[in-house]
Amino acid sequence: MYSADASNYRRVPIGLVTPLDTDDVEAAVSVCSTHGVPVLPRGAGTSIAGQAVNTAVVLDFTKHLNGVLEIDPEARTARVQPGLVLDALRDAARPHGLTFGPDPSTHNRCTLGGMIGNNACGSHSVAWGKTVDNVHALDVLTYRGERLQLGPGQPATGRVPSALRGLAARIDDGVRASFPDLTRRVSGYNLDQLLPENGFDLARALVGTEGTCATVLGATVRLVESPPARALAVLGFPDAYLAADHVTVVRELGPLTIEGMDAGLIAALRASNPAETASRALPAGGGWLYVETGGATRAEAEAAAQAVVTAMKPYGATSVVVSDPAAMKALWRIREDGAGIVTRSPDGGEAWPGWEDAAVPPERFGAYLREFDALLSRHRRRGAYYGHFGDGCLHIRIDFELASSSGIADFRSFMEDAADLAVAHGGSLSGEHGDGVARAELLPRMYPPEIIAAFEEFKGIWDPDDGMNPGRVVRPAKLDEDLRVFVGMPTLRDEPVLAFAHDRGSFTRATRRCLGVGKCVTDHGGVMCPSYRATGEEMHSTRGRARLLFEMAAGDVITDGWQSPEVAEALDLCLSCKGCKRDCPVGVDMAAYKTEFLAQRYRHKVRPASHYSMGALPRWLRLVGRLPAAAVRALNAAARGPLGAVAKRAGGIAPERGIPGIAPHRYTSPKFRKATFRSAEGRKVAFLNRGAPRGRLLLWPDTFTNHFDPAVAADAVAVLEGLGYTVELPPRDVCCGLTWTSTGQVGAARRVLRRSLRTIEPWLVTGVPVVGLEPSCTAALRADGPELLPDEPLAALLATGVRTFAEVLAQHADELRGGVVAPGQRALVQVHCHQHAELGTDDDRAVMAALGVDAEVLDSGCCGLAGNFGFEKGHYDVSMACAERVLLPAVRAADPDVAVLADGFSCRTQLRQAGTREPVHLAQLAARALGLTPT
Repeated sequence: MYSADASNYRRVPIGLVTPLDTDDVEAAVSVCSTHGVPVLPRGAGTSIAGQAVNTAVVLDFTKHLNGVLEIDPEARTARVQPGLVLDALRDAARPHGLTFGPDPSTHNRCTLGGMIGNNACGSHSVAWGKTVDNVHALDVLTYRGERLQLGPGQPATGRVPSALRGLAARIDDGVRASFPDLTRRVSGYNLDQLLPENGFDLARALVGTEGTCATVLGATVRLVESPPARALAVLGFPDAYLAADHVTVVRELGPLTIEGMDAGLIAALRASNPAETASRALPAGGGWLYVETGGATRAEAEAAAQAVVTAMKPYGATSVVVSDPAAMKALWRIREDGAGIVTRSPDGGEAWPGWEDAAVPPERFGAYLREFDALLSRHRRRGAYYGHFGDGCLHIRIDFELASSSGIADFRSFMEDAADLAVAHGGSLSGEHGDGVARAELLPRMYPPEIIAAFEEFKGIWDPDDGMNPGRVVRPAKLDEDLRVFVGMPTLRDEPVLAFAHDRGSFTRATRRCLGVGKCVTDHGGVMCPSYRATGEEMHSTRGRARLLFEMAAGDVITDGWQSPEVAEALDLCLSCKGCKRDCPVGVDMAAYKTEFLAQRYRHKVRPASHYSMGALPRWLRLVGRLPAAAVRALNAAARGPLGAVAKRAGGIAPERGIPGIAPHRYTSPKFRKATFRSAEGRKVAFLNRGAPRGRLLLWPDTFTNHFDPAVAADAVAVLEGLGYTVELPPRDVCCGLTWTSTGQVGAARRVLRRSLRTIEPWLVTGVPVVGLEPSCTAALRADGPELLPDEPLAALLATGVRTFAEVLAQHADELRGGVVAPGQRALVQVHCHQHAELGTDDDRAVMAALGVDAEVLDSGCCGLAGNFGFEKGHYDVSMACAERVLLPAVRAADPDVAVLADGFSCRTQLRQAGTREPVHLAQLAARALGLTPT
């Protein structure tokens, strides 16, 4: 799991240490030094140049050495530990009106130690500079065990400071002559900080050394005033060149950020996620600048943004100003997810980092972009830009071919030419991400030989034994060695049971989709990754699992293939929530990978008991559905007693779980549907639609709604009929096959789904919408259907033929608004994970607004039950930990009259079994608001 970072490179580490305190760090480094074993201090593992992977003992500070030790508001400083996540520091500083200026797009997982190692910058560098500009003091440990306090007021005596002072005296003129005058010079060591005019600052000299000189044990960093309010002026230009041409004009206006994107990024975003809506807010153009302004109030910030727009009108820029925090967050997400968005195309095309970080003087940025595009064309390569345009820093992913010797030769040729181009424009090979492996070999193209020799001497003073992250920055590894795609070529037979259409039919190609961006190792926001948030273990993150699967396919470290116990252990706690499919910038779909793994692992083998019990649940419920109501009630009673305990043991069900009660009459039973539903005035008419009937709909009576919550279907039908639709039911039971899919029983899932498609074929082929009520089943029809049955024409119709209940209602928002007889409902909304991943919630929000429901949509992630997961033996603790993170505390804190809306049966079951109030479905809220009551 630690063999890769977010770069192209792979090195299997020797071992891993997660120190509890600094004494542990000193002990670990002492052991390594005694035995001549290299050491690699590591942050979040999101480095893009390869500096966070090596054949070394990795020190991971993120688990324990991750605190804010002190905030000094008057001095505007903070003392922090190296494993502290940047957002945690910003949260701690916020009450004092302060923040840490550098803010990479990985701000919710990158660590201060990693930022110091890389000299990270982020989008606000035009206002607050790089990390080196914001470090006050460092507490460091050398490979030989020397503990040094570096910074103002600290004695610059001893072996290391004395040697560095001598080095500075010899190279001062060379540094002044050869270091480019550039805000984003990150390549090489910060020898300029040794100069007298910079105060011989050893702490700042150590920033950006990428773990090659010493281990950072603690830091004192500077904080800056954070404007209480922000606004965003988005400027549109005909292309990215013209956007780049105008950054110097914008810089003169003193904004907080000047970020840029080109049309290729937006095209990639829309292709990967056709349902996204954020990019619609961009003004017309083919290249954009994000210009953020601040103020004491929202009005003041917005006025500053309007001033930017006014100043740019003479230059022909289109514009939009956004000051709503939610709208700004949606626009910023496009930029922050850029690295992932342009890395994979919907057809499985791959693009890679390597040359993604050069910086040139801002006044030359437009010319540089034009020549860089010409360079791409000469090498027959493509890429989409984004980056810190205000500082002349370009980010790009390029479609290098890294799986063949000829492709790697072209990669080297391009990198050398690109380095020469950046230097010709007075630039730096790295403007933020560091040199690592990707660019260190190219440093002689940027610096003269005497400076390269000085870098080596600088490293040798700190680390005479070359034990700290060797082969990085000085005496570097070759940039075309250890490329993980090439050295990790799969040995596993690539004959997947799923289609993997987005990875060109290849499971092994899918395993290299993860680039280590690390969005899955965050503690809040979105759905991904619930098991990591519950356990804090890398192996239970999307990234950790993806890397294990990659190693399994390669067969070098993990040699057991599909029978690997390590991979099985990591995937066991995967909830198959699909959160990663939406939240991961590169679209890793761990639920699909787990299905594939289980299908291959248990091919022709006995499966776990839960696969037979819950994996085949629709089959058992179909049998129960044939029983008389009295027999069903007797079964429910037995399930609550000793027989239920026996059944749970036999079925591999967690003993802590209760077996959900089965409805005596399923919705598709004629006995249940004898009840009729009327308006509050006693009329059974299409009272919302005053015109002609709307037409036909086919209700998909999913297993869960049909057998456990048939009242939900009844309310849904009442509302749909009230809108003037004729609601029809399939002539026999149907099923999407999800329970079989999630347990890796792909053959059974295919048979079930194909049979169901034949049942609803008359409706599908004539364009009658199929309406789903259960999010997991509706999502399975849309997304899993083509994966299970790629050659089935009817499966291809599911993407457009299946609608959610909310999607149908949203078309009639005005009529709903006019038909409300019980306004003022309040609701706390738990979004089902599969809905988040595949369907979205825009229509649900619109419908609730039309019904007069005051809805708070929780950012709670997965409820933790996740279909069969929370019921399986051994999963109860993790399941409940997921629920207790946000969902259950929010429900307990809600007022008694607040409804808890959970469209997913799993979510409702988790809430019921946690002893909270009875949850409801959107159909039930709608029926209440419209005055539809059963009679």
